[in-house]
Amino acid sequence: MASVDVASGWPAVTYEQHPWVSSDAYGSRREKRLTTGPYRAAVPPFIAHRPLPLDGELQALTEEAATELTRFDVEVGHITAPFASILLRTESASSSEIENLSSGARQIALAELGEHASRNARLIVGNVRAMRAALELSDAIDAAAILRMHHALLEYDDPTIAGRWRTQQVWIGGGSLGPHTAQFVPPHHARVPELIDDLVAFAHRVDLPVVAQIAVAHAQFETIHPFPDGNGRVGRALIQAMLRGGQLTRSVAVPVSAGLLHNTGEYFDALGAYRAGDIGPIVHSIVDASFAAVANGRTLVADLEAVRELWRSRVTARRDSAVHRLSDVLLRQPVIDNRSAAAALSVTGANAQIAIDRLVDAGILTQITEGRRNRIWQAKDVVRVLDEFAARAKRRRD
Repeated sequence: MASVDVASGWPAVTYEQHPWVSSDAYGSRREKRLTTGPYRAAVPPFIAHRPLPLDGELQALTEEAATELTRFDVEVGHITAPFASILLRTESASSSEIENLSSGARQIALAELGEHASRNARLIVGNVRAMRAALELSDAIDAAAILRMHHALLEYDDPTIAGRWRTQQVWIGGGSLGPHTAQFVPPHHARVPELIDDLVAFAHRVDLPVVAQIAVAHAQFETIHPFPDGNGRVGRALIQAMLRGGQLTRSVAVPVSAGLLHNTGEYFDALGAYRAGDIGPIVHSIVDASFAAVANGRTLVADLEAVRELWRSRVTARRDSAVHRLSDVLLRQPVIDNRSAAAALSVTGANAQIAIDRLVDAGILTQITEGRRNRIWQAKDVVRVLDEFAARAKRRRD
């Protein structure tokens, strides 16, 4: 997609020089020569009070995207099914997929259950926690809230850095010995706190088109790169927090990251263009992702509603019975054991097992473990629908 022509007025990052002393004794002589001496780190501009240089066409697109996001939120919010939880998980999985952290719906559900699952699945569940924290903190986005999102993301997999600003230089691309050959060197860590405070002030403004404001805030966050790891996932959680804080969404997390997955190369190029002083591409990228997210989200909701109707036709029981209530639980939690089913239904393990057995007999649940001990079941229809959503998200747009 061609860059949108916007009026001049958005500053590019500048650079400053810092000394570098490598602590790594490994590497070839050539690599060591390339990573010796001072390096240049970015100095992002302060943006708290800057106007957004949007042309009329792009501003109209942001307003159209905002309307579509709000319409989808209202549509799904009126459905008596656990779609908020489902969409939160799909957004978290898509955001992780952008970082090449992929996992199937079954593995993610196992990780949520606390069972043995792949490392990627565990990290995706961490991202679900970060997204949930972002939505809970959307009324008070500040530095502390961003730290809490990061802590929720990595508290189990990397607790030494979780919820802390970085205290060393990081870089994107290039070798591991130093930042000299990197594709991009974010600002020196000493600059992070004041840049985050400036970003928070920008995020609190009420005089800007919300979708454009979110796009620029996200790009600025990724430019600051305030953490040693998890910047992309927290930055996309910030998108959800600002959608909720800006009143575009109230009920669900619209899976914008699933829209970005359609063309990650375009998304990363847009972040690079932002650093060069052009906000058009990143605004356009978030606009396009919003439209794609709504389309894919509507398909997901329709598919899950079809699954629910199919299940209801297979089970003859009162709608308020444990078996029907458990089938609704399966829409948001497609892998269960007896303990989780009993907790979700607030019943004894024996009564939960009766409901599970009814759903097994109806072909809704399938046991995925062997034997009679520590049994786990999955709702294959839901797993299939969630995996189909993920496949659509990864399908590149023409």
